[in-house]
Amino acid sequence: MKLCRYDDDRLGVVIADKVHDVTSAQSEIRASAPYAMMGDAVIAALPAWRARLEKMAVSAPGKPIGEVKLLSPIARPSKVMAAPTNYRMHVEEMSKGENQANSGGRFPLDIGTAGIFLKSNSSLVGPSEGIPLRFPDRRNDHEVELALIVGKQGSDIPRAKALDYVAGYCLGLDMTVRGKEDRSFRKSVDGYTVLGPWMVTPDEIPNPNDVPLSLRVNDELRQESNTSYLIYDIQRLIEFASQFYTLYPGDIYYTGTPEGVGPVKPGDWIHCRSAPSLGELRIQVRAHETGC
Repeated sequence: MKLCRYDDDRLGVVIADKVHDVTSAQSEIRASAPYAMMGDAVIAALPAWRARLEKMAVSAPGKPIGEVKLLSPIARPSKVMAAPTNYRMHVEEMSKGENQANSGGRFPLDIGTAGIFLKSNSSLVGPSEGIPLRFPDRRNDHEVELALIVGKQGSDIPRAKALDYVAGYCLGLDMTVRGKEDRSFRKSVDGYTVLGPWMVTPDEIPNPNDVPLSLRVNDELRQESNTSYLIYDIQRLIEFASQFYTLYPGDIYYTGTPEGVGPVKPGDWIHCRSAPSLGELRIQVRAHETGC
């Protein structure tokens, strides 16, 4: 199943090339969720509601995907986690010359030593919202990633059970301003955490450790790889994060980017692609508008 959020916070099930509105279910789920709950109520309720959502979608009229404004599929994560330097060739490219200088040259390049980092929830956007580029005098880079969505609460999760905690997968785009500041600070700019176009449930991704990824800027291929090259695979990433954090439904986990990261400028279109079920994430870079 493919779940999306669109337009004015509506919930949809994507079937073929159309979005079928199931917002009434979202409203009911949210109304019954405790205000103080950690995580996203819809993702927490998904196991109990999935059959009803699929039934509702079949009877709901469809709207072409091209006619809706896609938002982040997850409305309320408790946190956004991200794995640095999790592809060997990306580690190599970031340890050299200009790349090392642009990243401040002070972060360990081994994921086990560096640990994962957090991105601000306020930086989360969907494809329709665009990336408001800040600091045009500095290098702003794209990083395509497979993002996983946590499905249920867990801590100290063993590797053997890690995939039981996954609600689904999305395409992710981890944008970053290069510089000497802390990594999380530079990667938490408004609009620098892109997620979409929808969330795909795990039954549509037979092996998350064998998922192709590619990114084009306009017509230029910049990144092309596969999650089979991850240093910490999906299970190990979940195990690793849960040793430090309690994971909650709707938590987002960017799993790392392959080699080929590069700069973008206002007006550029970024196209991220993967397995057919994950769709295509297409988003435009725009100038940041100053003011309140």
